[in-house]
Amino acid sequence: MALGRILSGDPSKRSKLYLVIGGLSLVKAIAVRNDRNRFRRELVDAGLFIGVGIALRKYSQLKDEKRAEIESQVPDWAISAATSPAAKQGVRTVAKRRLGSEPEPEPSLRDRARGVISN
Repeated sequence: MALGRILSGDPSKRSKLYLVIGGLSLVKAIAVRNDRNRFRRELVDAGLFIGVGIALRKYSQLKDEKRAEIESQVPDWAISAATSPAAKQGVRTVAKRRLGSEPEPEPSLRDRARGVISN
């Protein structure tokens, strides 16, 4: 599984999923403890899933801490201005232009005339 796909979405929910799968794999390893090779494979699987689950949990905590830190530094008036519908639409428009998914609008005759006069 790609690292970006693991980290996308809600890492705290994914961490729980990986921890549960790791726990089940550990139980399965205990169930097949008489077969050495299979026992080792199940233990390795359990260790990997539990390790990824713990790492995702730490990542989720770090992400929440950073978000809270950034939000505490932003003034309340800026948050209310940024959450207005007009501001959201403006940010989306700029992002689309920068990412190239929306072409730049063609300048009007008036804009071209102003550009020529200003230069």
